[in-house]
Amino acid sequence: MSFTLLSSPLQGFTDFRFRNAQHHYFGGIDTYYAPYIRLDGKLIVKNSYKRDLLPEHNNTLEVIPQVITNDAEEFLFVAKYVRELGYKELNWNLGCPYPMVTKRGMGSGLINDPERIDNILDRAHSETDILVSMKMRMGYEDSTEILDTLPILDKYPLKNIAIHARIGKQLYKGGVDLDAFQRCLDNTKHKMYYNGDITTVDGFKEMQKRFPQIDHWMIGRGLIADPFLPSMIKADTTEYPKDRWQQFREFHDTIYNQYDEALSGPTPIKMKMQGFWSYFSQTFSNPQKTFKKIKKANNQKAYLQAVTEILKSEQ
Repeated sequence: MSFTLLSSPLQGFTDFRFRNAQHHYFGGIDTYYAPYIRLDGKLIVKNSYKRDLLPEHNNTLEVIPQVITNDAEEFLFVAKYVRELGYKELNWNLGCPYPMVTKRGMGSGLINDPERIDNILDRAHSETDILVSMKMRMGYEDSTEILDTLPILDKYPLKNIAIHARIGKQLYKGGVDLDAFQRCLDNTKHKMYYNGDITTVDGFKEMQKRFPQIDHWMIGRGLIADPFLPSMIKADTTEYPKDRWQQFREFHDTIYNQYDEALSGPTPIKMKMQGFWSYFSQTFSNPQKTFKKIKKANNQKAYLQAVTEILKSEQ
């Protein structure tokens, strides 16, 4: 059975620099979702969001923009903005689990407000020609919250609903709830995508067995931890390429140089790469030791030396 792999957006990680490098060096992802645009009450798109969605920064990829909001005017404003850039689809984030978002009734904190969701979708479909898709969790407090929202969603011609099979207050802790995900499948007419804890080829195959009707799979943190994963899933192999660490080094150096150029000063690039290595290190033979080495490197020279030593020890 053929299937589609999608990159789930992660704020602070999966911008155009990461997307282009992952696509160039490893491939395997069919469609990338851009991290969300958040307006915070002002109808102004920040420059960082603008850069991320510029067509010339995404000309070799299929990219879908995303918005996070609980306000119809903001939704319409972003829909108009991305349409002008040439995008045909806007993904609405009802999945973000972080308290600073959910306390404001956005992300997964909005799932239990079907009336507001209805109002925004009604206006989106009557006042724009944008194709709307959803990225959701199953609730914030409880995985049954989504069951009150699905009948509302069924009123609209949504492209799809992608569900991360956790609730918001879990953040990324604890396991995914596959029974609750099955309940979502049983209670909507919409096309469903699966997201959550796809981190290995074997794990992916187990999910395929469990949900044979799903043919779109989203990979989030697993893609950052192991950028080889999508192409290995597609090739149905658990064998890494022979030049694995050389490929990883080239990918690493590409994003490092681009972020170094874009960020001002030594601290932001240090924090940016530490964020990436908190994921990268998970697929190294000694994750804790690897990450500790990166954290100890307190200047550019020491950092690049640490990367060289880490990769050498893997070969």
